[in-house]
Amino acid sequence: MAVDSEKSFSEEKVWSLCKMPFWQSNNASSSSSSTSSSLQSVHQQSQSHQVLQSSNAVSFVTKSLLPTRRRLHLDPPNKLYFPYEPGKQVRSAISIKNISRSHLAFKFQTTAPKSCYMRPPGGILAPGESLIATVFKFVEHPENNEKPAVDQKSKVKFKIMSLKVKGEMDYVPELFDEQKDQVAEEQILRVVFLDTERPSPPLEKLKRQLAEAEAALEARKKPPEDTGPRIVGEGLVIDEWKERRERYLARQQVEGIDSV
Repeated sequence: MAVDSEKSFSEEKVWSLCKMPFWQSNNASSSSSSTSSSLQSVHQQSQSHQVLQSSNAVSFVTKSLLPTRRRLHLDPPNKLYFPYEPGKQVRSAISIKNISRSHLAFKFQTTAPKSCYMRPPGGILAPGESLIATVFKFVEHPENNEKPAVDQKSKVKFKIMSLKVKGEMDYVPELFDEQKDQVAEEQILRVVFLDTERPSPPLEKLKRQLAEAEAALEARKKPPEDTGPRIVGEGLVIDEWKERRERYLARQQVEGIDSV
């Protein structure tokens, strides 16, 4: 009897399993498939986030390696050539041109302010405008009285900075202090001495630039040409009619004296 009861119980258990509705098995399979799909979606999102982070890092590194876009064109581009004449004040020259679409302020800096100065030390350039700046430097005698080799570099350096400004305005050095976060370092210029006894392309180019700088300076010193009536005092206009009237009155006075 005990064997028959156990047998009937196992058969009922098997029968109950067989009677399980088919939709319960479908629900279980669909639940497992949705879980796996959600896990796969999370995995894909994490992968895309990692790819985005890596691409941003690569773009940042690439931008840091690329050269800064210049707003000034310099000639020479990264050197200042000076004739080597110990014990004298010598000159160099550099052409500065605004190649941007806005007005720019530029400014010189040097590591040797006591022995060097620039003319002009800074200024405002309109888009496309250029000038030739002159740099003055005192050349000291070498310690061993030995003449340096041609193209010998000096420890003195110059730096040119630029700053975007709104239209035409008067240049003041304080502009660079007030807007430090917008100042761009254009170029660091190294000093190179040239042998004046040996002709070379840099030396000939330096002579031409110095001559152009002197001519431009003389042109700025000349007063503007008189193209209209001269204004003297407060609103007194001297024109051709007034000059003729004064000559006429002078003749009348002379004739009156002669008749007496």
